[in-house]
Amino acid sequence: MTIRSIAPYALPTAAELPQDKVSWNIDPARAVLLIHDMQDYFVGFYGAANPAIVSCIDRIVRLKRHLKALGVPVVYTAQPPVQSDADRGLLNDLWGPGLTAKPDLAGIVAPLAPDADDRVLTKWRYSAFFRAPLAEMMAEAGRDQLLICGIYAHIGVMQTALDAFMRGIKPFLIADAIADFSREDHMMALRYVARNAGRTIHSDSLLAAPAAVLSKDGLRRILLASLDEVPGDDDNLMDFGLDSIAVMQVVDRWKAAGVEVGFAELAAQPSINGWWALIEPRLAASGRVAA
Repeated sequence: MTIRSIAPYALPTAAELPQDKVSWNIDPARAVLLIHDMQDYFVGFYGAANPAIVSCIDRIVRLKRHLKALGVPVVYTAQPPVQSDADRGLLNDLWGPGLTAKPDLAGIVAPLAPDADDRVLTKWRYSAFFRAPLAEMMAEAGRDQLLICGIYAHIGVMQTALDAFMRGIKPFLIADAIADFSREDHMMALRYVARNAGRTIHSDSLLAAPAAVLSKDGLRRILLASLDEVPGDDDNLMDFGLDSIAVMQVVDRWKAAGVEVGFAELAAQPSINGWWALIEPRLAASGRVAA
């Protein structure tokens, strides 16, 4: 009727990931990071020293910092502290009262505390989409990729991935930033999603990947997400609807990739070619190779 204590196990390495059927690439301009059910109640079943959850939390912290610097919005799911029998429905039959019995454990674990600009969605069932505006939020933002981390892999994480797929949203399970009841359950979830609904990736591939703004074509694609029309490389971006918020997002992405550039510099040369003329020599000076 409730969750049992979870024994330690090793999270999967990159070499252990299943073979995906699709070859989708992650685009920060189209992605949302979902941190799934990382509440004190659910995390508590691992115990404070369980290496599976310790490593999982560390990976999520690093991913969140990295992806937010690239302009990726962060969304959390969290069950409410008190739920009526009508709200819980059949969950009562499988899991008992859950958080309702321990409402003081409803908070997100401290290392992953949401920032002011993060969104926390109320969670009612396994899928993060159920009775929540996640799909609508993503559609309004023009984003169709969902990067999923958190717990538990073979329950809510996997069901959210399947639901995303059926809604035309590409799900990515970050294999070492999710945790489960056991390694067997964890690997089953990865295999199922890889075979039927999405991609499985290791956090190292995200953390080590160069930002899209390190290529001129990548910069062009990022800007298109913020502009009213498609500009030429020498056109004034301000004439196409570019605002200061979008400029600062690009500055943040370059900073995350190790390239410093100021808002005033970009404002003085507001074209794709003008910006690239500023950035290309700095890439070379930093040892990065412009694509």
